[in-house]
Amino acid sequence: MDKKQPSPSLDGSCHCGAVRITLPEVPDTATSCNCSLCRRTGGIWAFYGLGTVSIQGHPENTERYIWGDRTLVNFRCKGCGIITHWEPLDAAPGARHGVNLRNFEPELLESVIVRRFDGAKTWKFLD
Repeated sequence: MDKKQPSPSLDGSCHCGAVRITLPEVPDTATSCNCSLCRRTGGIWAFYGLGTVSIQGHPENTERYIWGDRTLVNFRCKGCGIITHWEPLDAAPGARHGVNLRNFEPELLESVIVRRFDGAKTWKFLD
């Protein structure tokens, strides 16, 4: 008889714990991007509708970074410097934000398909 695997925890945090994140559900997929920012931070991103993720300690414990085409705001913890999430500058209806799955226990990341995205050149998925 197969035992059902426990669901991975949907609670994560930056390294020092000042920013805590709770996801509404396990994502089906995540994205590993090779753009100039993502390849340096090592973030693996899951996408959710804006406002559906609980982020505690934000904005009081986060710093903003806006780059490139100035459509996204990237956030990192003021204390430990870990990239936690990004949000769109324009919160239009249907907007989504990205959450860095590296801030969760490894079982969560192991439970999703990680797609490779070429954000450096072609803006296409590589798989």
